[in-house]
Amino acid sequence: MFLVIVTYKRPIEDIEKALPGHVVFLDSYYEKKKLIFSGRQNPRTGGIILVNSNDKEEVINMIQEDTFSKEGLADYQIIEFTPTKWDERFSQFLS
Repeated sequence: MFLVIVTYKRPIEDIEKALPGHVVFLDSYYEKKKLIFSGRQNPRTGGIILVNSNDKEEVINMIQEDTFSKEGLADYQIIEFTPTKWDERFSQFLS
């Protein structure tokens, strides 16, 4: 499993212009059951994405499809982790 921390590199106005493409990117990976959640940081300096994958290369390739990445609007920190304790409602996401 991977936690991806997205950090904006450009003004929020540039982010807003690219947001529709970013949403299409997210939706496509939700349909593939690869994303568990995503959302904005508060304050709005970037976002967080939880990816359901065991393959870092897959996550890197996924990020390269994001509009924010393609347009050079954000940096991405990829943190791999193995859940060792969780609420039972989270079990469906563990493979």
